[in-house]
Amino acid sequence: METPQPAAVAETPLTPEHRAAGAELANYSGCLLPKMFSDLEGEFRAARETVALFDTSWRAILWLTGRDRVKYLHAISSNNIKDLAENYGVLALLLNPQGRILAELEIYALKEELLVFTHVSARERTFTTLKKYVIGSQVQIADDTDRFGSIGLEGPQAATVVAQITGLALSGFSEFALADVQIDGVDCRMVRRSHFGGEGVDIIAPREHLAIIWHSLHGNIHAVGGRPIGMETIHALRLEARVPWFPADFNDGMIPHEAALENTHISFNKGCYTGQEIVERVRSRGHVNRKRVSLKFSVATPPTPGTKLSANGAEIGFVTSSAFSPSANSAIGMGYVRKEQFAPGSMVDFEGGSAEVIA
Repeated sequence: METPQPAAVAETPLTPEHRAAGAELANYSGCLLPKMFSDLEGEFRAARETVALFDTSWRAILWLTGRDRVKYLHAISSNNIKDLAENYGVLALLLNPQGRILAELEIYALKEELLVFTHVSARERTFTTLKKYVIGSQVQIADDTDRFGSIGLEGPQAATVVAQITGLALSGFSEFALADVQIDGVDCRMVRRSHFGGEGVDIIAPREHLAIIWHSLHGNIHAVGGRPIGMETIHALRLEARVPWFPADFNDGMIPHEAALENTHISFNKGCYTGQEIVERVRSRGHVNRKRVSLKFSVATPPTPGTKLSANGAEIGFVTSSAFSPSANSAIGMGYVRKEQFAPGSMVDFEGGSAEVIA
Protein backbone atom coordinates (compact mmCIF):
# COMPACT_ATOMS: atom_id res chain seq x y z
CA MET A 1 0.00 0.00 0.00
CA GLU A 2 1.46 3.33 -1.01
CA THR A 3 1.58 6.12 1.53
CA PRO A 4 -0.06 9.37 0.34
CA GLN A 5 2.62 11.87 -0.62
CA PRO A 6 2.46 15.67 -0.37
CA ALA A 7 2.59 17.64 -3.59
CA ALA A 8 6.11 18.94 -2.95
CA VAL A 9 9.16 17.49 -1.22
CA ALA A 10 10.11 19.53 1.85
CA GLU A 11 13.74 20.41 2.45
CA THR A 12 15.02 20.66 6.02
CA PRO A 13 17.02 23.57 7.48
CA LEU A 14 20.09 21.30 7.30
CA THR A 15 19.85 20.41 3.61
CA PRO A 16 22.81 22.67 2.67
CA GLU A 17 24.94 21.03 5.40
CA HIS A 18 24.03 17.55 4.16
CA ARG A 19 24.92 18.46 0.59
CA ALA A 20 28.22 20.00 1.71
CA ALA A 21 29.03 16.78 3.56
CA GLY A 22 28.51 14.80 0.34
CA ALA A 23 25.47 12.90 1.61
CA GLU A 24 23.10 11.52 -1.01
CA LEU A 25 19.63 12.95 -0.42
CA ALA A 26 16.36 11.16 -1.07
CA ASN A 27 12.63 11.61 -0.60
CA TYR A 28 11.41 9.97 2.61
CA SER A 29 7.61 10.36 2.78
CA GLY A 30 7.74 13.87 1.39
CA CYS A 31 10.87 15.09 3.19
CA LEU A 32 14.31 15.41 1.59
CA LEU A 33 16.77 13.72 3.97
CA PRO A 34 20.26 12.15 3.77
CA LYS A 35 20.32 8.45 2.90
CA MET A 36 23.77 7.96 4.40
CA PHE A 37 26.84 9.97 5.36
CA SER A 38 29.49 7.25 5.25
CA ASP A 39 28.71 3.51 5.33
CA LEU A 40 25.87 1.52 6.85
CA GLU A 41 28.01 -0.70 9.08
CA GLY A 42 29.98 2.24 10.48
CA GLU A 43 26.91 4.39 11.11
CA PHE A 44 25.07 1.44 12.63
CA ARG A 45 27.98 0.67 14.96
CA ALA A 46 28.22 4.31 16.07
CA ALA A 47 24.54 4.36 17.05
CA ARG A 48 24.87 1.08 18.94
CA GLU A 49 28.26 1.67 20.60
CA THR A 50 28.78 5.44 20.95
CA VAL A 51 26.35 8.10 19.72
CA ALA A 52 24.59 9.06 16.48
CA LEU A 53 23.63 12.53 15.24
CA PHE A 54 20.73 12.83 12.79
CA ASP A 55 18.32 15.29 11.21
CA THR A 56 14.78 14.91 12.61
CA SER A 57 13.26 17.87 10.76
CA TRP A 58 10.72 15.55 9.12
CA ARG A 59 8.34 17.08 11.65
CA ALA A 60 5.52 19.54 11.27
CA ILE A 61 5.34 21.75 14.37
CA LEU A 62 2.01 23.11 15.63
CA TRP A 63 1.05 25.16 18.69
CA LEU A 64 -2.29 25.27 20.49
CA THR A 65 -3.04 28.20 22.79
CA GLY A 66 -6.17 29.52 24.52
CA ARG A 67 -7.94 28.47 27.71
CA ASP A 68 -9.72 25.49 26.07
CA ARG A 69 -6.63 24.04 24.35
CA VAL A 70 -6.24 20.99 26.64
CA LYS A 71 -9.95 20.17 26.77
CA TYR A 72 -10.17 20.55 23.01
CA LEU A 73 -7.21 18.35 22.02
CA HIS A 74 -8.20 15.79 24.65
CA ALA A 75 -11.61 15.54 22.96
CA ILE A 76 -10.36 14.89 19.42
CA SER A 77 -7.19 12.80 19.92
CA SER A 78 -6.79 9.22 21.10
CA ASN A 79 -4.68 9.63 24.25
CA ASN A 80 -5.07 11.31 27.63
CA ILE A 81 -4.07 14.95 27.21
CA LYS A 82 -6.06 16.26 30.18
CA ASP A 83 -3.76 14.60 32.73
CA LEU A 84 -0.44 15.52 31.11
CA ALA A 85 1.90 17.18 33.59
CA GLU A 86 3.68 20.37 32.55
CA ASN A 87 6.76 19.68 30.40
CA TYR A 88 5.75 16.11 29.64
CA GLY A 89 4.47 14.56 26.44
CA VAL A 90 2.62 11.59 25.02
CA LEU A 91 2.01 9.89 21.68
CA ALA A 92 -1.51 9.99 20.25
CA LEU A 93 -3.42 9.52 17.01
CA LEU A 94 -5.72 11.76 15.07
CA LEU A 95 -8.47 9.54 13.68
CA ASN A 96 -11.36 10.06 11.30
CA PRO A 97 -14.89 8.97 12.30
CA GLN A 98 -14.24 5.55 10.72
CA GLY A 99 -11.24 5.05 13.02
CA ARG A 100 -8.64 5.43 10.25
CA ILE A 101 -5.32 7.02 11.20
CA LEU A 102 -4.99 10.55 9.81
CA ALA A 103 -1.81 11.43 11.71
CA GLU A 104 0.48 10.46 14.54
CA LEU A 105 0.71 13.23 17.14
CA GLU A 106 3.46 13.85 19.68
CA ILE A 107 1.91 16.23 22.23
CA TYR A 108 3.70 18.20 24.97
CA ALA A 109 2.04 20.23 27.71
CA LEU A 110 3.77 23.56 28.35
CA LYS A 111 2.71 26.21 30.86
CA GLU A 112 0.42 28.14 28.51
CA GLU A 113 0.42 26.14 25.29
CA LEU A 114 0.46 22.68 23.76
CA LEU A 115 3.32 21.78 21.45
CA VAL A 116 2.29 19.24 18.80
CA PHE A 117 4.56 17.37 16.38
CA THR A 118 3.37 15.34 13.42
CA HIS A 119 5.01 14.19 10.20
CA VAL A 120 5.49 16.81 7.49
CA SER A 121 3.53 14.60 5.07
CA ALA A 122 0.46 15.07 7.30
CA ARG A 123 1.07 18.76 7.95
CA GLU A 124 -1.76 20.28 5.95
CA ARG A 125 -4.30 17.60 6.80
CA THR A 126 -3.50 17.72 10.52
CA PHE A 127 -3.72 21.52 10.66
CA THR A 128 -6.99 21.53 8.73
CA THR A 129 -8.51 18.75 10.85
CA LEU A 130 -7.53 20.41 14.12
CA LYS A 131 -9.03 23.73 13.03
CA LYS A 132 -12.18 22.06 11.71
CA TYR A 133 -13.59 21.32 15.16
CA VAL A 134 -12.81 24.66 16.80
CA ILE A 135 -16.40 25.85 17.09
CA GLY A 136 -17.10 28.09 20.05
CA SER A 137 -13.90 27.00 21.82
CA GLN A 138 -11.18 29.35 23.02
CA VAL A 139 -8.42 27.71 21.01
CA GLN A 140 -5.90 29.16 18.58
CA ILE A 141 -3.81 26.88 16.36
CA ALA A 142 -0.60 28.03 14.68
CA ASP A 143 1.67 26.20 12.24
CA ASP A 144 5.32 27.01 13.03
CA THR A 145 6.92 24.34 10.85
CA ASP A 146 8.68 26.96 8.72
CA ARG A 147 10.28 28.58 11.79
CA PHE A 148 11.84 25.57 13.54
CA GLY A 149 13.81 22.40 12.92
CA SER A 150 15.10 19.56 15.06
CA ILE A 151 18.14 17.34 15.57
CA GLY A 152 18.35 13.91 17.20
CA LEU A 153 21.09 12.40 19.35
CA GLU A 154 20.91 8.75 20.37
CA GLY A 155 23.22 6.05 21.64
CA PRO A 156 25.13 4.92 24.76
CA GLN A 157 27.17 8.16 24.84
CA ALA A 158 24.19 10.49 24.27
CA ALA A 159 24.02 11.35 27.98
CA THR A 160 27.68 12.38 27.94
CA VAL A 161 27.16 14.71 24.99
CA VAL A 162 23.94 16.15 26.48
CA ALA A 163 25.77 16.93 29.75
CA GLN A 164 28.56 18.64 27.82
CA ILE A 165 26.27 20.85 25.74
CA THR A 166 23.53 21.64 28.28
CA GLY A 167 24.90 20.84 31.74
CA LEU A 168 21.88 18.58 32.38
CA ALA A 169 21.95 14.94 33.45
CA LEU A 170 19.84 12.89 31.07
CA SER A 171 19.18 10.37 33.83
CA GLY A 172 16.93 12.96 35.47
CA PHE A 173 14.48 12.90 32.55
CA SER A 174 11.92 10.26 31.70
CA GLU A 175 10.90 9.49 28.11
CA PHE A 176 8.92 12.41 26.58
CA ALA A 177 10.08 14.86 29.27
CA LEU A 178 10.93 18.35 27.98
CA ALA A 179 13.33 21.05 29.16
CA ASP A 180 14.37 24.52 28.01
CA VAL A 181 18.11 24.62 27.31
CA GLN A 182 20.72 26.83 25.69
CA ILE A 183 23.21 25.53 23.14
CA ASP A 184 25.87 27.92 21.86
CA GLY A 185 23.77 30.79 23.17
CA VAL A 186 20.66 29.64 21.28
CA ASP A 187 17.44 29.01 23.21
CA CYS A 188 16.26 25.50 22.44
CA ARG A 189 13.84 22.90 23.70
CA MET A 190 15.17 19.44 24.45
CA VAL A 191 12.95 16.35 24.60
CA ARG A 192 14.09 12.99 25.89
CA ARG A 193 13.07 10.86 22.93
CA SER A 194 14.19 7.55 21.47
CA HIS A 195 13.73 6.85 17.77
CA PHE A 196 15.31 3.39 17.75
CA GLY A 197 15.23 2.03 21.28
CA GLY A 198 18.31 3.72 22.75
CA GLU A 199 18.96 6.64 25.06
CA GLY A 200 18.43 9.87 23.17
CA VAL A 201 17.08 13.39 22.81
CA ASP A 202 15.60 15.66 20.20
CA ILE A 203 16.67 19.30 20.14
CA ILE A 204 14.18 21.80 18.69
CA ALA A 205 15.61 25.18 17.65
CA PRO A 206 14.90 28.09 15.27
CA ARG A 207 15.71 27.19 11.68
CA GLU A 208 18.25 29.98 11.29
CA HIS A 209 20.35 28.59 14.14
CA LEU A 210 20.03 24.87 13.45
CA ALA A 211 23.16 24.61 11.30
CA ILE A 212 25.28 26.19 14.07
CA ILE A 213 23.95 23.65 16.56
CA TRP A 214 24.48 20.77 14.10
CA HIS A 215 28.16 21.66 13.61
CA SER A 216 28.69 22.12 17.34
CA LEU A 217 27.13 18.73 18.09
CA HIS A 218 29.17 17.17 15.31
CA GLY A 219 32.31 18.16 17.20
CA ASN A 220 30.98 16.76 20.47
CA ILE A 221 29.98 13.39 19.04
CA HIS A 222 33.24 13.08 17.09
CA ALA A 223 35.15 13.46 20.36
CA VAL A 224 33.49 10.30 21.76
CA GLY A 225 33.65 8.30 18.52
CA GLY A 226 30.18 9.12 17.23
CA ARG A 227 28.98 9.85 13.71
CA PRO A 228 26.14 11.51 11.83
CA ILE A 229 23.80 8.90 10.38
CA GLY A 230 21.34 8.88 7.50
CA MET A 231 17.87 7.50 7.03
CA GLU A 232 18.97 4.07 5.77
CA THR A 233 20.74 3.51 9.08
CA ILE A 234 17.88 4.98 11.11
CA HIS A 235 15.42 2.63 9.44
CA ALA A 236 17.66 -0.40 10.06
CA LEU A 237 17.97 0.59 13.74
CA ARG A 238 14.29 1.30 14.32
CA LEU A 239 13.17 -1.86 12.50
CA GLU A 240 15.47 -3.89 14.76
CA ALA A 241 13.88 -2.13 17.75
CA ARG A 242 10.35 -2.83 16.34
CA VAL A 243 9.54 0.90 16.14
CA PRO A 244 6.83 1.63 13.52
CA TRP A 245 7.08 4.73 11.34
CA PHE A 246 4.31 7.07 10.26
CA PRO A 247 3.29 7.17 7.42
CA ALA A 248 5.17 4.11 6.13
CA ASP A 249 3.94 1.51 8.63
CA PHE A 250 0.61 3.04 9.58
CA ASN A 251 -1.54 5.62 7.85
CA ASP A 252 -5.13 6.21 6.77
CA GLY A 253 -5.33 2.69 5.39
CA MET A 254 -5.31 1.27 8.93
CA ILE A 255 -7.07 1.47 12.27
CA PRO A 256 -5.06 1.52 15.54
CA HIS A 257 -5.46 -2.17 16.47
CA GLU A 258 -4.37 -3.26 13.00
CA ALA A 259 -1.29 -1.08 13.39
CA ALA A 260 -0.66 -2.56 16.89
CA LEU A 261 -0.68 0.91 18.48
CA GLU A 262 -3.30 0.31 21.16
CA ASN A 263 -0.72 0.10 23.97
CA THR A 264 1.29 3.18 22.99
CA HIS A 265 -1.10 5.69 21.42
CA ILE A 266 -4.53 4.99 22.95
CA SER A 267 -6.12 5.73 26.33
CA PHE A 268 -9.07 3.48 27.16
CA ASN A 269 -9.90 5.50 30.30
CA LYS A 270 -10.94 8.80 28.75
CA GLY A 271 -14.16 10.15 27.32
CA CYS A 272 -15.30 10.23 23.73
CA TYR A 273 -13.04 11.30 20.88
CA THR A 274 -13.26 11.14 17.11
CA GLY A 275 -12.99 7.50 16.01
CA GLN A 276 -13.43 6.08 19.52
CA GLU A 277 -16.51 4.05 18.61
CA ILE A 278 -14.49 1.97 16.13
CA VAL A 279 -11.56 1.59 18.55
CA GLU A 280 -13.88 0.34 21.31
CA ARG A 281 -15.75 -1.97 18.96
CA VAL A 282 -12.51 -3.66 17.91
CA ARG A 283 -11.34 -3.84 21.51
CA SER A 284 -14.55 -5.57 22.62
CA ARG A 285 -14.37 -7.98 19.69
CA GLY A 286 -10.90 -8.95 20.84
CA HIS A 287 -9.11 -9.31 17.51
CA VAL A 288 -8.51 -7.90 14.06
CA ASN A 289 -8.25 -9.83 10.80
CA ARG A 290 -4.90 -8.32 9.85
CA LYS A 291 -2.09 -6.79 11.88
CA ARG A 292 1.30 -5.14 11.60
CA VAL A 293 4.14 -7.56 12.36
CA SER A 294 7.94 -7.51 12.22
CA LEU A 295 9.61 -9.62 9.55
CA LYS A 296 13.01 -11.18 8.89
CA PHE A 297 13.56 -11.83 5.20
CA SER A 298 15.54 -14.69 3.69
CA VAL A 299 17.48 -12.32 1.45
CA ALA A 300 19.86 -9.41 2.00
CA THR A 301 18.19 -7.05 -0.47
CA PRO A 302 15.22 -5.34 1.22
CA PRO A 303 11.90 -5.86 -0.61
CA THR A 304 10.30 -2.61 -1.69
CA PRO A 305 7.32 -1.25 0.27
CA GLY A 306 4.11 -2.63 -1.18
CA THR A 307 5.63 -6.01 -2.01
CA LYS A 308 2.87 -8.62 -1.71
CA LEU A 309 3.10 -11.38 0.89
CA SER A 310 1.50 -14.78 0.41
CA ALA A 311 0.96 -18.07 2.22
CA ASN A 312 -0.13 -21.38 0.72
CA GLY A 313 -0.43 -19.65 -2.63
CA ALA A 314 -2.87 -16.98 -1.42
CA GLU A 315 -2.12 -13.28 -0.96
CA ILE A 316 -2.23 -12.46 2.77
CA GLY A 317 -0.55 -9.07 3.16
CA PHE A 318 2.16 -6.65 2.10
CA VAL A 319 5.47 -5.12 3.18
CA THR A 320 5.37 -1.57 4.56
CA SER A 321 9.09 -0.91 5.20
CA SER A 322 12.38 -2.77 5.07
CA ALA A 323 16.13 -2.30 5.48
CA PHE A 324 19.31 -4.34 5.60
CA SER A 325 20.29 -5.16 9.19
CA PRO A 326 24.04 -5.55 9.80
CA SER A 327 23.44 -7.47 13.03
CA ALA A 328 20.94 -9.89 11.44
CA ASN A 329 22.97 -10.00 8.19
CA SER A 330 19.71 -9.99 6.26
CA ALA A 331 16.87 -7.70 5.34
CA ILE A 332 14.31 -7.01 8.07
CA GLY A 333 11.09 -5.04 7.97
CA MET A 334 7.45 -4.64 8.83
CA GLY A 335 4.27 -5.56 7.06
CA TYR A 336 0.65 -6.58 7.45
CA VAL A 337 -0.46 -10.21 7.51
CA ARG A 338 -3.68 -12.12 8.11
CA LYS A 339 -4.48 -13.46 11.58
CA GLU A 340 -3.37 -16.95 10.60
CA GLN A 341 0.20 -15.58 10.34
CA PHE A 342 0.26 -13.41 13.50
CA ALA A 343 2.28 -15.90 15.58
CA PRO A 344 6.08 -15.53 15.74
CA GLY A 345 7.69 -18.17 13.57
CA SER A 346 4.99 -18.02 10.90
CA MET A 347 6.44 -18.12 7.39
CA VAL A 348 5.22 -16.07 4.46
CA ASP A 349 6.44 -15.80 0.88
CA PHE A 350 7.11 -12.95 -1.51
CA GLU A 351 8.53 -12.76 -5.01
CA GLY A 352 12.20 -13.50 -4.52
CA GLY A 353 12.17 -15.18 -1.12
CA SER A 354 10.41 -15.84 2.17
CA ALA A 355 10.04 -14.06 5.48
CA GLU A 356 9.58 -15.12 9.09
CA VAL A 357 7.27 -13.28 11.48
CA ILE A 358 9.43 -12.39 14.50
CA ALA A 359 8.40 -11.51 18.04
